[in-house]
Amino acid sequence: MIKKQRLLLPILDIITLGIWGILLIQYWVSGELQLLIHPNYFALVLGTGILLLVLAVLKAIQVISQLPPRNPKTMPMMQHISWFPPGWSTGLLLATAILGLLVEPKVFTSQIAIQRGVMESLTATRTQPQSFRSLSKPEARSLIEWIRTLSVYPEPDEYAGQAVNVKGFVVYPQNLSSNYLLVTRFVITCCAADAYPVSLPVKLPESRNAYKPDTWIQVKGTMMTETLQDKRQLVIDASEIETVPEPDNPYYY
Repeated sequence: MIKKQRLLLPILDIITLGIWGILLIQYWVSGELQLLIHPNYFALVLGTGILLLVLAVLKAIQVISQLPPRNPKTMPMMQHISWFPPGWSTGLLLATAILGLLVEPKVFTSQIAIQRGVMESLTATRTQPQSFRSLSKPEARSLIEWIRTLSVYPEPDEYAGQAVNVKGFVVYPQNLSSNYLLVTRFVITCCAADAYPVSLPVKLPESRNAYKPDTWIQVKGTMMTETLQDKRQLVIDASEIETVPEPDNPYYY
């Protein structure tokens, strides 16, 4: 029994290293890594996956080379007291890796955006650009370019009358009337755990019921200023809204 246990634990280590290596490489190959982490860390994740596979192979070679002879002289084995069974932590890591292989990463939804707090600026806890100059025309700016511009030059009247053409998913603002919605994107600065939503309010000529939450839309119109919840804000006066497919990469970085 003891001999089997001494062999089982190294095999469990080998399987865990291998599965984690496969999981990280699989995320990179499938493109799902972009839903989990900033592209700056892609090479690190891929290198870690390869390293884990190499370690699994080296560990397997070590275990095979240390296999005892078929009729060894058994020595008494020292026992120690533990609250947990041997290998439980490795088993937990293995279960986590298998779960990662079985469960596909999902894109964040409007409900998560509301829970994390949609905003039209980069708060003090986020990366704050000290200066930002968009070389594109207003109508060519993406949503994140508008947000960064507003973070540096927050006076909304400066942008009134400028053309706008942005893409994002629909979030219903909780405290605005039914002819407003938020066009929203998530921004990842490091990993999905710290992703935060940014958005701009959109004023519609009719009820927002035609655009359900999480629907991806392309909004065209002009910028204007309005006082919403006692705060002057930049608002998109929508002239055209088109439902579009979710982009391959729904996040900004």
